[in-house]
Amino acid sequence: MLFQDFRKTFYESGCFSIHQLLAWKPEFDNSTLTRWCHRGYIIKLRNGYYTFPEYLNVAGFSHFIANRIYKPSYVSIHHALSIYGLIPETVINITSVTSLKTATFTNKFGTFSYRTVKPDLLFGYTENPFMGGAIYIASLEKAILDLLYLYPFYNTKEELINLRFDENVLEKVLNTNYLYQYLEIYKSPVLEKKVKLLLTTYSLC
Repeated sequence: MLFQDFRKTFYESGCFSIHQLLAWKPEFDNSTLTRWCHRGYIIKLRNGYYTFPEYLNVAGFSHFIANRIYKPSYVSIHHALSIYGLIPETVINITSVTSLKTATFTNKFGTFSYRTVKPDLLFGYTENPFMGGAIYIASLEKAILDLLYLYPFYNTKEELINLRFDENVLEKVLNTNYLYQYLEIYKSPVLEKKVKLLLTTYSLC
């Protein structure tokens, strides 16, 4: 009966934490979660966070939990650029940006990596409705800036060419006005130089 009550309470939320569970039943025995994981009733996402196996085949759910198992965060960098079709290959690992320390978690949904920026750089993402909440994904412009900011080695024309950005996507989708507006917030001469080199490399200026 306990599992049926638990499932009825938490299933629609998709992802739940141990704190939510204890708020529901303060006397809950944590060892029960371990037993339910072994039986395949639930899936552990990271310490203190769980979901249900039925969500393994739900499109977009991995992005949803990426935002929730380590927050504040939003999907960005390589994975976001893959979503926009800017890079040719599909990026399976989900990369996100956070104001927390750098971290990586692996579970049945994949590998979730988080890179750290200052709190005032957590901006420029879209909120896409999902399961009564939202999925937070960087705009194309912000994903590019996060990439160049967090990976110092993208500082030569050769390295930028090796990114193999789709020039048609850049030309059609990239909003350079937004790119420069966001760039000002970083207050980084080094990043500004890299952005100008990127635009020159891909014949956008």
